[in-house]
Amino acid sequence: MMKNIGNNPIHKHQANHIRAKNKRGNWLAVILFRISRRDFGFCLTALFMFCLGSICWQLNGGPPNLLQGIRYYFGQSTFTDDHGPIAPKLQVLPFPSKVVYNRVGKCGSRTIVLLLRILADRQQFTLVSSDIHNKTRLTKHEQGTLVRNISEIPQPFLYTRHVHFLNFTRFRIDEPVYINIIRDPINRFLSNYFFRRFGDWRGEENHLVRTPGMKDEERYLDINTCILENYPECSNPRLFYIIPYFCGQHPQCREPSQWALEKAKQNVLEHYLLVGVLEELEDVLLLLERLLPHFFSDVLNIYHSPEYKKLGNLTGTVRKHTPSLEALQVLYQRMEHEYIFYNFVRDLFHLTKRKIGMRSGPRPSRRHRSPDPKEQEEEQEEEEQN
Repeated sequence: MMKNIGNNPIHKHQANHIRAKNKRGNWLAVILFRISRRDFGFCLTALFMFCLGSICWQLNGGPPNLLQGIRYYFGQSTFTDDHGPIAPKLQVLPFPSKVVYNRVGKCGSRTIVLLLRILADRQQFTLVSSDIHNKTRLTKHEQGTLVRNISEIPQPFLYTRHVHFLNFTRFRIDEPVYINIIRDPINRFLSNYFFRRFGDWRGEENHLVRTPGMKDEERYLDINTCILENYPECSNPRLFYIIPYFCGQHPQCREPSQWALEKAKQNVLEHYLLVGVLEELEDVLLLLERLLPHFFSDVLNIYHSPEYKKLGNLTGTVRKHTPSLEALQVLYQRMEHEYIFYNFVRDLFHLTKRKIGMRSGPRPSRRHRSPDPKEQEEEQEEEEQN
């Protein structure tokens, strides 16, 4: 006998529930069916753009310009009110942003420092010019301290000091770019000899400030007597002066030797962006302007300006005169390593000039000619005949 289930209330409720469930499923199927592939692709693209915008926000320290424009169009949002100011974007530093000029004494360094003081204000870089002039050789501890102090200067920076070459990598610190200028060794020696005694045009008593303990017999010592009678100031190792600035802090760099000469050459090739020669100063400035535009842009125009000329004329050494031919020949022999290094640097400088299309040779100038004893002897004979 079959049961009549049509009028059973329980079964009626179950049947109604099943029909309602099937109806909802039909509506969901209709919605999914109506979404086209184009709409689905649009949704994925919007999600991708949102993720990309978020990444750009984080990498740049703030929202992309597109998002800022959208926010401006729809009105200022409350993001700043809720979360504080947006982080500023990182400063884009020039490359290189760290430059060290371990300036060689009496090689135009005061001229360059005067220019750098003007350039630092115009170009917005940090200039640190050390006032320490008489401590070029440092202990290992002093080297480490100075290297770390230099590395902590706000970038971009240019640090300058009379100091022998410092190897930053020895202390596991990123190395800066090195630059320098040298000059004819005998001319440098003569400039230093008379400057220590009589100073420059900045003041009559300038030399007394630098050498207050120098006695009159030493101050007025004739340069020829100093050279020919082999006074300590006019003989080695005092004459071995330029090479140690490039050789470095090793004890062997302090004595004239082939090892020190080769080490200085190697350091110039491996660590220096440019080493110029003072006899071609304008070309040095032009090269610095091209190689380091963030630091030296417009330096040649500043150098030729009347305002700078007025300052630069005060740095010339006074009472300087040329020794006798015999004394020059003695100096030339004693400074053999210095001249080999000078010629190496000058040739390398001319090669750099040729690479960028500049004339490789120096401009003719009697004032800056190298005091080669043979050349000076020929000139002296010609003058006597006339």
